[in-house]
Amino acid sequence: MAKKSLILEHSDYDLNNVVADLEEISRYNPQRFEMAQLTAICHEDAENNVCVGYKDIGPDDFWVRGHMPGLPLMPGVIMCEAAAQVASYYALKHNLLDAKMIGYGGLDEVRFRGLVRPGDRFVIVVRLLKVRRMMLTCEFQCFVDKNLACEGVLKGIPLPVDELTAE
Repeated sequence: MAKKSLILEHSDYDLNNVVADLEEISRYNPQRFEMAQLTAICHEDAENNVCVGYKDIGPDDFWVRGHMPGLPLMPGVIMCEAAAQVASYYALKHNLLDAKMIGYGGLDEVRFRGLVRPGDRFVIVVRLLKVRRMMLTCEFQCFVDKNLACEGVLKGIPLPVDELTAE
């Protein structure tokens, strides 16, 4: 099987060049407290529809104590959530779906390739593949120390915020 190419070469982004910190990310993404899975966005390329963010994994992240005791491993679903949050940030910032909030529409071809542990910087690279009126499709690759940890395709859909918040 041929090795899949990188969405973006590691040398094409600088993890020290923060273009959006947690406060700026929070302007677009609604996740707060334990569910905020991004530390920063460090690269945006609107011409190629690529966005790179990361999460610094700490010893107090909510999953560390119980997944798995004595051998804390970032759950795959949280890896996918972090990728979705990079995609959501990018899509909402650039108003790609004319939505107030974006949620999961699906996941495809997801593979977990490596371990993510406290002390790691979990880097997420997302590229927009297509936008339709009611769905966007992105591919993602996640890394620890330039080693692939997770990859896949995610779909985002606009959430009906007004309906969900109506009493």
